[in-house]
Amino acid sequence: MKLNEIKDNEGARKSAKRVGRGIGSGSGKTSGHGQKGQKARSGVAINGFEGGQMPIYRRLPKRGFKNPFAKTFAVVNLDTIQKAIDAGKLKAEAINVEALMNSGIVSKQLDGVRLLARGALTAKVEISVNSASKAAIEAVEKAGGKVTIVA
Repeated sequence: MKLNEIKDNEGARKSAKRVGRGIGSGSGKTSGHGQKGQKARSGVAINGFEGGQMPIYRRLPKRGFKNPFAKTFAVVNLDTIQKAIDAGKLKAEAINVEALMNSGIVSKQLDGVRLLARGALTAKVEISVNSASKAAIEAVEKAGGKVTIVA
């Protein structure tokens, strides 16, 4: 196969429907918009409109609370760190956010990195992250390491 022989599979690309091209095309004249009325006109925006009746999204009670100051953390588990150390992606001495990003364990930093306690950690590591669960801190200290919380 050569570069000039590459093409899409049959039916992979479908040409756009050409409307308003005569009565014989099947979608001429009104271009599939039916006869008159609001929906036949341009600039129609009636999502959620219920004909003057109070819309369902206003009839139903609102529940809960969305915290505007909530932080979303990139989550890292202990077993993930142990696997990376075993594979040679991470050095066990000082693990920080930059090291986690470089090794590919964390792809986006978001509001920081949070350490969670899933899995077991056998290596003695010093980890500095933005947040950590109590169980994760205990597990790291049990393995002989240390967790530092960075603001």
